[in-house]
Amino acid sequence: MADEQQNKESMKEAIETLNQIIGSNSTPKTIKKSITDLIADLNNEEYSLSVRAANTISLLDDVTQDPNMPSYVRTQLWQAVSKLESIRE
Repeated sequence: MADEQQNKESMKEAIETLNQIIGSNSTPKTIKKSITDLIADLNNEEYSLSVRAANTISLLDDVTQDPNMPSYVRTQLWQAVSKLESIRE
């Protein structure tokens, strides 16, 4: 059960990081939209935490390739990916 609690905490921290990116005025609108959709997917309890994390990591990899993304936003996204990668079943 400690692992499940750890996974939930990692998920919460990743979502908080993503919300900070959305809240930034300098984040492009297209990226905000993509991240908002990803947060909705992370909160969808239809799938297990690890499945949601893996799907989001894959999609975030695509988002980080956007040439319009400021470098500090890309760094924050990588921090979120790092948290999501720690989620295991």
